[in-house]
Amino acid sequence: MAKTGIVKDERYLEHETGSYHVENPERLVHIYKALDDLQGLFVQIPPREARRQEVTAVHDPGYVDRIAATAGGPLHRLDPDTVTSPKTYEVSLLAAGGLLAAIDAVMGELKNAFCLVRPPGHHAERDRAMGFCIFNNAAIGAKYALSKYNLERVLIVDWDLHHGNGTQKTFYSDPQVLYFSTHQYPYYPGTGHHTEIGEGEGQGYTVNVPLAPGHGDADYANIFNHILRPIALAFKPQLILVSAGFDTYYGDPLGGMDVTEEGFARLTDIIMDIAQTVCEGRVVITLEGGYNLEGLALSVKEVVRKMAGEGVLDKGEWEEKEERGYPRIQGIVEMVKKSLGDFWRWEEG
Repeated sequence: MAKTGIVKDERYLEHETGSYHVENPERLVHIYKALDDLQGLFVQIPPREARRQEVTAVHDPGYVDRIAATAGGPLHRLDPDTVTSPKTYEVSLLAAGGLLAAIDAVMGELKNAFCLVRPPGHHAERDRAMGFCIFNNAAIGAKYALSKYNLERVLIVDWDLHHGNGTQKTFYSDPQVLYFSTHQYPYYPGTGHHTEIGEGEGQGYTVNVPLAPGHGDADYANIFNHILRPIALAFKPQLILVSAGFDTYYGDPLGGMDVTEEGFARLTDIIMDIAQTVCEGRVVITLEGGYNLEGLALSVKEVVRKMAGEGVLDKGEWEEKEERGYPRIQGIVEMVKKSLGDFWRWEEG
């Protein structure tokens, strides 16, 4: 039996955003079609709607009520980027609940899972929709895992082009959740400076790696190996959640990065290696951004293949490429380490 799970459902297409909006149902149409080539590599996880108390663990009840009030109504603009349509409330609950169903599966018999859901979530704050996001799926998932499974440590890795301000805010003073983000900076939403490292008991548990445009596969792999890996091995998460945005793809209309589909597979490889060391391989990925439809589908396909153990990467070739490219990223690595100071040991074994 396959050990990788996929959350997919035609109902995710019912969140309508308008014909010119980049975050539209065609994103999942292209991904779902690409998965037809991977039959047998994964099992399907049926999603469910998140319950109210699961959503209000992250979001203000009044905010949830405001989103619920849009159900059945016309297209409604929450901010310049974010809209609701008649089915948005229901689909948003299904997006968050799809991640919760995947967490249940991975805490059970499955090794890992990818939630191919929408709307995305990492910009959504406690009482505010932002950046195409309604409910913060990853944050809801982390709270759920901590509560239901009595976990003490959850790692959220966010490789979206944009900083996950909502996820950061949710856990900024919480030492149980380590939030790690790579993102184009300065760029929307304007947060994610390397000096933002958490506060109070959560100081040191927020790790931001802000990047100028133009970074590619080896740069991201070096950041994951030289910053994420040592911190994760010291933190020892019991579950790893990934906010996977594919808007760092080299052809994305919103981005300025140069990551390829093979680069995303390499990042997945590093995360899976960390997970195998610290949490029995338990990784749950949820879809965030990515707006080049062909590149999005190709990249997701390569990530799923890697998760299922079918994606082949020449590790020797990658290590050589990363070693050659390290001087390009070394200054950023040292800057982030300096901001974090003595909160973490930097053995990279």
